[in-house]
Amino acid sequence: MKNGSKSMSRIELEVCIDSVESAMAAHAGGAGRVELCSALSVGGVTPSAGLIQAARFVFPLGLFVLIRPCSGDFSYTAHEFEVMRDDVRRARDLGADGVALGVLTPDGRVDVERTAQLVAEARPMKVTFHRAFDVLEDLDRALEDVICTGADRILTSGGERQGVRGVANIARLVRAAQGRIVILGGGGIRNAGVREFVLETGVQEVHTSLRSSVKAPNSSRNVEAILGADSEGSLRHVVKDSDVQKMRKTLDDIAEARNGRSCESSHAR
Repeated sequence: MKNGSKSMSRIELEVCIDSVESAMAAHAGGAGRVELCSALSVGGVTPSAGLIQAARFVFPLGLFVLIRPCSGDFSYTAHEFEVMRDDVRRARDLGADGVALGVLTPDGRVDVERTAQLVAEARPMKVTFHRAFDVLEDLDRALEDVICTGADRILTSGGERQGVRGVANIARLVRAAQGRIVILGGGGIRNAGVREFVLETGVQEVHTSLRSSVKAPNSSRNVEAILGADSEGSLRHVVKDSDVQKMRKTLDDIAEARNGRSCESSHAR
């Protein structure tokens, strides 16, 4: 199915998660796919084998695993690349449906050769080229390079920190992709703005974290001594099934409206 098609096909909802609890909430809320990560405070790194296995047990649909050995940039040493290769194999062995990854060259381009090696290693799983894409200066050239790697989709905010600011770039990428690769729109998307985001970009897939802060319990007095706690003492972020349900309904309403317009156009002809 090409992006921007006026078919009744459902708009896919992918939720970024970092816990079993959030996996359960994503499933209860109607998400069709999750991207499983750890350490989202640093942009996400590869989750443990134990977390992958537990998430697989509670989320029976599309489970994608982030393959990122460390925080920082997306240009990796030979040792880090071998870790990524092993992590891809481990994700497949643990029953994942796909992986999200991306490798860049030191001079800031898609590392087509090494990314293609990881894509080949991942099969028969699907592969998303993640938001390493958004740090590149020439997104049009990067699109063609990612297509050459054999990846199945690109997660992008249009080169901006927030997807709502990159809608023009995402819409251009959807048109340029011409069904050769799926454009997965994301970057801070919440229910309040997802309708406009989808209509302006033409994406058929939306990526969101929908995270809510969970405060430290009253029994935790010396919060400043806890590694990973922020200035307000918030220790964790979780996904709520009610938030997922709201976005799922909004996306279904958009698809239904598209279908109505398509039917009217058919009758007119």
